[in-house]
Amino acid sequence: MLLQAIHHIAIICSDYQRSKTFYTDMLGLQVIREVYRAERDSWKLDLALGDQYVIELFSFPEPPPRVSRPEACGLRHLAFAVNDIAAAVKTLAAKGVVTEPVRVDPHTGQRFTFFTDPDGLPLELYEIHP
Repeated sequence: MLLQAIHHIAIICSDYQRSKTFYTDMLGLQVIREVYRAERDSWKLDLALGDQYVIELFSFPEPPPRVSRPEACGLRHLAFAVNDIAAAVKTLAAKGVVTEPVRVDPHTGQRFTFFTDPDGLPLELYEIHP
């Protein structure tokens, strides 16, 4: 197989500073590098989760809105693994992030919940156990 791993997820936001704050301050991702590309009037922010590069956050002038509801074809959501979903939900709530009620995956028995980023991109917390 040629594929080895997922390298990163690219996200386009409508308000760069608001999304940068959300992904760094609210979710705790670390900034690897931040570049302004004048020729495109666009910011590119590379973010890591621990020591793994995970997200490229882009800004572009006037991007069209993403269709999330009703669910549309294409990437459905981005899921983050957590060890303790109750603690993760409590941490997000303390920062003003609203999550859906925690549910149980009927196939794995694992708990999960959804929330959204500032542009309505669906994000998931999925509890994993070693």
